[in-house]
Amino acid sequence: MAAAGAVVWRPSSVTGQIEVAVVHRPRYDDWSLPKGKLDADETEPAAAVREVLEETGFSIVLGRRLPSAEYRVDGKAKVVHYFAARYVDGDFAANDEVDRLKWVAPDAAGDLLSYGHDQVVLAEFTALPARLSTLLLVRHAKAGKREEWDGDDDRRPLSPAGRRQADGVARILPLFGADRVHAAPRTRCVDTVARLGMEIRSEPLLSEEGYWVSPSAGVARLLDIVAAGGTPVVSSQGGVIPDVIARLADMNGLRLAEIASKKGSFWVLSFRPPTADREPRLVAADYFPSPLPKPSGR
Repeated sequence: MAAAGAVVWRPSSVTGQIEVAVVHRPRYDDWSLPKGKLDADETEPAAAVREVLEETGFSIVLGRRLPSAEYRVDGKAKVVHYFAARYVDGDFAANDEVDRLKWVAPDAAGDLLSYGHDQVVLAEFTALPARLSTLLLVRHAKAGKREEWDGDDDRRPLSPAGRRQADGVARILPLFGADRVHAAPRTRCVDTVARLGMEIRSEPLLSEEGYWVSPSAGVARLLDIVAAGGTPVVSSQGGVIPDVIARLADMNGLRLAEIASKKGSFWVLSFRPPTADREPRLVAADYFPSPLPKPSGR
């Protein structure tokens, strides 16, 4: 059984520090983090956003991935996939699943939560600042085979499978607050993010041809995009993404076991925002191998 939820946070109107939402479920008489089961053919991020809205009435923007909680319910294994999530708007009203909600400081939330696995998730959330900048780094979706394309390879279009992946990108990246789009100057890179419906800025330094002339310039360009604010999307290629992430991780002492980059996949890169004397610092990197839901029955 798979489920998804979030540590939902907002700045306190009183202290200016953050506070998190904890919910009471009358069925179990417990205090927990908002969460719920995945619907058929639903991604984990989509389920987290939907379940938070259903249980709390809150619209949220997802951030970094938090640890999953695994336990048994009625003898069946259950895994809950959690995200950090910024409150955007909405008001709580009691419902069949949740009859009370409290906004409390993280320390108080830890004392209130009924289960150790929720406390572990909350502790990981508080290990980094809540206010992080996000960059969504996408590898272009599947394109037609090179041997079946007679034109300029830069113009090779997406295949039918690639178009389905691009549709998935258009559904999933807005859940993370995507608000600006950049792409390497390849048709397959541009078309992967075109369905987001935003102006696309060309990024030659983040194409395979441009990046390997000067990887340091490519990394600097990516950091400039982060520093400009908002939640940018960058669509690039498999010959760039693993190296740029590895360099950013090495620069900031972040250890990553593997840096995969399947076609149509994306990374949620979380940065400490820049300061007057320091560029953005990568503090978390989460890989999503596909923007599409897993097939039913898996």
